[in-house]
Amino acid sequence: MVALCLTVLTFLQERLTVFYPNIMYSNISDMKKEEVGEVGEQVDDVDGRLEASTVDESNVHDYDTIQEPYVGMIFESEGAAKTFYDDYARQVGFLTRVLSSHKSECDGLLFSRGLGCRGYHDGQTKVELQKQDKQQESCSAMIHLRRDKNGRWVIKKFARDHNHPLVIQLGESRRTLDEEKDKKIQELTAELRVKKRLSASYREQLLAVVKEVEDHNYNLSMKVQRTLDNLKKLDAEAKELLSGR
Repeated sequence: MVALCLTVLTFLQERLTVFYPNIMYSNISDMKKEEVGEVGEQVDDVDGRLEASTVDESNVHDYDTIQEPYVGMIFESEGAAKTFYDDYARQVGFLTRVLSSHKSECDGLLFSRGLGCRGYHDGQTKVELQKQDKQQESCSAMIHLRRDKNGRWVIKKFARDHNHPLVIQLGESRRTLDEEKDKKIQELTAELRVKKRLSASYREQLLAVVKEVEDHNYNLSMKVQRTLDNLKKLDAEAKELLSGR
């Protein structure tokens, strides 16, 4: 009897292997949990990457925060004023130079300074720039600073307009970079959404396959049980016949 049952079970297992060669039926429940879990983790990773690809926007508009100079603007030092004007120049797209400096005859301290545009054009060499400075062919854009009685530096004059094309419109370039970055983020977001939908679809397909396998396994188990019951019944009938003799 035992040998017959083992033979039947071996036959059924071989048939199952033919239909589903890549599935171990003894671990169907574990496979269901592990595989579905892996798909779920992939979806979470997609969301995590999406969140990570969209969060760090704090330094995108650094140049946009630089204010335009204005008459009456106050700085704590001449160096701070020069740094500000240099940053403003990089934002607009020109180089600066010192136009004038005046020191007090009493204490020898600097009390006035002019900063202006160098009139730089793309492609000029250092020699050409030096020659331009000597010929005083500079641009009219400038600021004039003066030290007050408290030691602070105040803009007394500001000229915005340039008499030449600017080298690089960094503000416009920054906006272009921002647009390209936004476009790239949108493309990545769309791609990640597609991957997320595919992951969900794969999960549904996997669940369907697992369910089908489990149903098939259940039906086969029922058939095996019925076969065993029939074998037991036949064995009992055989014993009755033998005892009747």
